[in-house]
Amino acid sequence: MMTVDPLDDSHQRAWRENVRPTGWKNPTPADRYNLVVIGAGAAGLVTSAIAAGLGARVALIERERMGGDCLNTGCVPSKAILRAARGWADLNDAAAFGITLPGCLPRDFGVVMARMRRLRAEISPTDSADRYQRMGVDLFFGEGRFLSDHHIEVGGQTLTFARAVICTGTRPALPNIPGLQAAGFLTNETLFDLVDLPPRLVVIGGGPVGCEMAQAFARFGSRVTLIQKGARILPRDDADAAAIVHRQLVKDGVRIFVASRVAHLERRGDARIIYVEEAEGRGESAIETDAILVAVGRTPNVEGLGLEAIGLAYDPRAGVQVNTALQTTRPNIFAAGDICSALKFTHMADAMAQIVVQNALFTHPFGLGLARIDRRVVPWCTYTTPEIAHVGLHSEAAARQGISVDTFTAPMAENDRARLDGDTEGFVRVHVKRGSDRIIGATIVATHAGEMIGEATLAIQNRLGLSAIGGVIHPYPTQSDAIRKAAVAWRKGRLTDGAKRLLRRWFAWTRR
Repeated sequence: MMTVDPLDDSHQRAWRENVRPTGWKNPTPADRYNLVVIGAGAAGLVTSAIAAGLGARVALIERERMGGDCLNTGCVPSKAILRAARGWADLNDAAAFGITLPGCLPRDFGVVMARMRRLRAEISPTDSADRYQRMGVDLFFGEGRFLSDHHIEVGGQTLTFARAVICTGTRPALPNIPGLQAAGFLTNETLFDLVDLPPRLVVIGGGPVGCEMAQAFARFGSRVTLIQKGARILPRDDADAAAIVHRQLVKDGVRIFVASRVAHLERRGDARIIYVEEAEGRGESAIETDAILVAVGRTPNVEGLGLEAIGLAYDPRAGVQVNTALQTTRPNIFAAGDICSALKFTHMADAMAQIVVQNALFTHPFGLGLARIDRRVVPWCTYTTPEIAHVGLHSEAAARQGISVDTFTAPMAENDRARLDGDTEGFVRVHVKRGSDRIIGATIVATHAGEMIGEATLAIQNRLGLSAIGGVIHPYPTQSDAIRKAAVAWRKGRLTDGAKRLLRRWFAWTRR
């Protein structure tokens, strides 16, 4: 009986044909390009599309697949899985909404992954080779290597350019753990090829990817253990926000080790044994698992580009060195996206690409008029349940910079819509410069925090104070009204005891 490969269905074939067409032949290079872009991830695609749309002659080089990490192994597949996991969790909570379900409903992880592959295929035409070819971009598949600061070689052909942009992104970082390679493991590049749900899963790393996937697979029914080397999960986020997510992960069935180190691994048949050194001398635990997901960060793709040959500065861990105009140490070569940014987000790559186009394609005598990147106004979101969204500075970061702040927090437990939805775990927290309403930063923990953080981002970007947010009419009942409640708290804080005494005298006088 012939078996069907679930990773070779029509959706997979359509996706592959979009991101790396079979039999693709690289074009004959133009005599000279206005812009050569290396890497067809988010930054490279946006750079190429804008530049070609402006009429520039553009070449785009990609060594693997169009769309980069976001389309193929990041944002798109992971969010499809997270949505399915939330649906499964809703079934478990159905009784709270008056729905009585049979004790054992059939659930199919294979359907979850098939849906993800279908959605990825449906989205992939946006990043496809065919689309960029129709835009007028010369697309070259292969390894790009700089020969000089005006020449790059790909597939045995040499491209000549006036300007170039390095957008080669990152790959999963791999910890130096004895036995890891022999035991076998997953990263975000291979996780989405799973067909069967692993009964047991160990996640190494408590950052956004680790927490999102730990929660999702626990909700699907895996027995999940998360191991975090640091003192807490989500160390870049507000500590109170991270604590809420920690509690929810435990509620979902995730066993969490913090301040713990994976000492070594070994394989016994189909099982993997992970030895964990726990914090505070609590000894070593042996955890048996069927699969391991490594999610400990990212490593920049700088190898093989010939950067040394042209004297372009980079760090093997931090990536390509750039200034605020995104120029490298070779002034006609720029960089954008994860390869040069500590904030490794698709929306950050998009913003950097727009700056690069302005700076690379147009003349700026003596550097005048160069567009600059402002990393302070960059929102981000971790898509656990609840989500954590943040923009600007935390209070700790503000203190390190010598900025005194006042903090106003509106608990979601006091928000009517959140109470009606049963989503009371969370808060809106806004930091303002002390003695003013100027917003320094904001954190939101809520079911759809990522949809809510835009209002605070807009305010910081345009120097609108918290009083401006407080003056905006928000629809009732909505969870976003919690942002206005934080502004109300700020307004109440301005009503000092002295001001209250004066007002009482005024109202007493006006009664006469």
